[in-house]
Amino acid sequence: MFLDKSTFTTVIDSTPLVSIDLVVSNENGEVLLGKRVNRPAKGYWFVPGGRIQKNESLAKAFLRLTQEELGKQYSIKEATLQGPYDHFYDDFVFGDQVSTHYVAIAYQLQVLQSELELPLGQHNEYAWLAVSELTKSSTVHQHTKLYFL
Repeated sequence: MFLDKSTFTTVIDSTPLVSIDLVVSNENGEVLLGKRVNRPAKGYWFVPGGRIQKNESLAKAFLRLTQEELGKQYSIKEATLQGPYDHFYDDFVFGDQVSTHYVAIAYQLQVLQSELELPLGQHNEYAWLAVSELTKSSTVHQHTKLYFL
């Protein structure tokens, strides 16, 4: 369920959002990152993922998000739970008047790179990076780096 801007702003200002972050690695052990086009974390390299919608189970959200973010559906049973993480931001999707708090549930997923059809939307570029490279990069968001430290 998508909310109108006013209602969604109230939600973000009042509660944490719950999301799934996809820690995707390919057959070479590289990690998939997308360059974010929206706040928060706009302009940073970040793992794919997205919000869980009201009345949407984790399993259904995982199917939807892998399709939307990777161009191919994967079952949550194909992934390994890494755990929950707090993500705090000083801004939100519509500006900087409200802060954002995500409780991001990270799942590790191994894929064959050739099977993905990466869509442009939340990200305008993609890159496959070695963990040693992404943890040192100033353009990879700190919340993404924490999945590997």
